[in-house]
Amino acid sequence: MLRTPTALAVLAATLCTAVAVPAQAAPTDTHLEGQLASGAKYLMDVPADWNGTVLLYSHGYRPAAAPVSAQNAPSPATLTELLDEGYALIGSSYATNGWAITDAVPDQLATLDLFTEKFGKARETIAWGTSYGGFVTTALAERHADRFDGSLSMCGLVQGGVANWNSTLDPVFALKTLLAPDADIPLAGFADQSAAVGAANALSAKVAEAQRTPEGRARIALAAALHNIPGYNDPSQTEPAPTEWNAQQANQYAAVSGLLNLPAFSWRQEAESRAGGNMSWNTGVDYTAMLARSPLFKEVKELYKEAGLALRTDLGALNRAPRIAADAKAVRWMRQTSALSGRLTDPQLNIHTTGDALIPVQAESAYRRAATAAHSGRLLSQAYVDSPGHCTFTTGETIGALRTLEHRLDTGRWDASPEALNSRAAQADSTTEPRYLSYRPTAYPRPYDLAHPGDARP
Repeated sequence: MLRTPTALAVLAATLCTAVAVPAQAAPTDTHLEGQLASGAKYLMDVPADWNGTVLLYSHGYRPAAAPVSAQNAPSPATLTELLDEGYALIGSSYATNGWAITDAVPDQLATLDLFTEKFGKARETIAWGTSYGGFVTTALAERHADRFDGSLSMCGLVQGGVANWNSTLDPVFALKTLLAPDADIPLAGFADQSAAVGAANALSAKVAEAQRTPEGRARIALAAALHNIPGYNDPSQTEPAPTEWNAQQANQYAAVSGLLNLPAFSWRQEAESRAGGNMSWNTGVDYTAMLARSPLFKEVKELYKEAGLALRTDLGALNRAPRIAADAKAVRWMRQTSALSGRLTDPQLNIHTTGDALIPVQAESAYRRAATAAHSGRLLSQAYVDSPGHCTFTTGETIGALRTLEHRLDTGRWDASPEALNSRAAQADSTTEPRYLSYRPTAYPRPYDLAHPGDARP
């Protein structure tokens, strides 16, 4: 929606200047911490010169055993800068960690309710979040549009829950099939965390052993390609040249090891415990076709050639291997709670790094697909930062994205070109070169959303 005042609104403000002031603005800077009825913790920072805009921040995924703590900004530097500029920043911990979407959405709304009760109704309310919090942000924007003027999802899991868990299954299925075909290593349906950790350790040992040989490295690259794990995915890595296949594979191996360590097993088990069973499947998946669509296909071909392996043979083994079927009840729960529709009522800006291994940049193409099908494409804008890693945005790039969303709310049109974003980022932080670029991600391997109800069924 536009926030540009009409002539009538300007006249009203002239006659009664109090309407432009938050109803209960505090006389001094205010920092509040507390607990909601759900048990979730909340955090609020409101400057004395509050500009009337409140930013509701949704934090990223935290393992179930991690401490529950509230967060109201992506970083301390961003928090400080925005408070200095007059924004109110709020956020909750969610009542639980893990795949907590059923807690996160109501807890974030309750935090916003409490803010309004204490400080008055905001002139403008923006939802924003990073990683899993970008997914929570998009769920808030889709399901509670009346509460927000716009939203900003940063490195978000915007492919939604069903697609995420399906895509997480594919690389571990390939690793087990090609590197440990006779081992009894379950990939889903874990009884508890101990079972999940045991399976992760068993497969990790096989992968570590395989990394020592050209044949094993080629097969690990194949598994990485099924999840679109880039060959430059962490700021600590040296960026390989376009044809340095082995250097790219070494970087992918590090990311694959991380995937096995937590998301593919431990985090999956926690999500399964909420869903009531295994919510992902690979029945009917053609891995030959999936690899052919991957931007990493060329690397895999070259590494297989170097190892003296027949890629067609391994793909045939993948396509013949016994598949994993989903629990229909668990899929239903995940679909009802964690699949996105693409139906936006207010503007949303998504930003993503190009070298993200945890939530590959292709997640953005999945949400673009959903928004287009839901006739919300004009409300969605997406921008990309040329950086390795997950959520590795600078403070300037983050605030530049917020400025770009605000420009859309002011004018009714998007000005989200790399040049515009870089200019706003540089204004916010002159010490770091901004890295927005023209980029278009390839298709997400296995999209699933509520705008395509008959698509990708188990």
